[in-house]
Amino acid sequence: MNIYDLDLKGLTAQLTELGQPAFRARQIYAHLYKKLANDFAAMTDLPAALREQLAANLQIGNLELVREQTTDDGLTRKVLWRCPGNAVIETVLMIYPPDRATICVSTQAGCAMGCVFCATGKLGLLRNISSGEIMEQVLYFERYLRNEGAAIAKRHGGPVPDHITNLVFMGMGEPFANYERWWAAVERLNDKQGFNLGARNMTVSTVGLVKGIRQLADEALQVNLAVSLHAPNDQLRSELMPVNDRFDISDLMDSIRYYTDKTHRRVSFEYVLLDDKNDTPELAAQLANLVKGMLCHVNLIPWNPIPGTPLTRSHRERVTAFQRVVQAAGISCTVRVERGVEIAAACGQLAAIPSPTSPINLY
Repeated sequence: MNIYDLDLKGLTAQLTELGQPAFRARQIYAHLYKKLANDFAAMTDLPAALREQLAANLQIGNLELVREQTTDDGLTRKVLWRCPGNAVIETVLMIYPPDRATICVSTQAGCAMGCVFCATGKLGLLRNISSGEIMEQVLYFERYLRNEGAAIAKRHGGPVPDHITNLVFMGMGEPFANYERWWAAVERLNDKQGFNLGARNMTVSTVGLVKGIRQLADEALQVNLAVSLHAPNDQLRSELMPVNDRFDISDLMDSIRYYTDKTHRRVSFEYVLLDDKNDTPELAAQLANLVKGMLCHVNLIPWNPIPGTPLTRSHRERVTAFQRVVQAAGISCTVRVERGVEIAAACGQLAAIPSPTSPINLY
């Protein structure tokens, strides 16, 4: 059993089966999530016999690190993992000096949603990943920052965080299609006795699974919500995102209003810009009309290239023109800062494939 799949209650039950008192579970929990131990032998305040029992019955993680890649002068780092059963996932760390380090985490191997502009969607769903496998991605990079933060700061001539400050569930997969395991990881990440990352420092992105949006609205933790919209009308959105045939824009907007009314928290609309596809001023006006009056922000994302797809990213002038139309309607609208494109680590590129073989001319 992967020990990262156990919350404190589950770990206490395991220790009870081994004839150990509950306080031992709290010790081990602190070793895992505060001291970041990845070897039972390092838990030296435990009796040697207990450490041997733990090693015989539990393992600390089950992901196999296959490959690491870096870009942006080492400030963006992508890791490829192999899961049991041979499916693969990817995780990305993005450091923004002086005070932010964001990790982009996968919640599934592959994805069943089939968005035409996304490399992960071309894989189909390979399998859900466990809460422990979600935790393992985070803890790996937390350990990396703790150990290497000073060296990174020295290389860049200024401070960088020595811990993860923000977490986005925007890697491979649709989090709400793996809701139970994903939420178990959220609770463990937020646990003050464990990793202790604030819920408001976490953001989950969905293609628009309305049941998940409503369920999130009813949760106690205030996790931020980002919704992949990418088109302001049903015809175009269904062409780009098959999920729209199940939950059209009207259903989606109803669920988002439920979320904002219940939580009083702003939702972020993600909008990937595709040249001459969804980036015209007319569509920008439709988008502004669709979201006007909502507690929201629009995040424009110039499409990131993926192999074998007959799409092109919007030119800078079209991006700027689109943004101006939305802003003129009084709606907060920004363009996402590009990171990791050269190693296929940017939005929509995660598919456990090699980086593009030829230079990418972004504009």
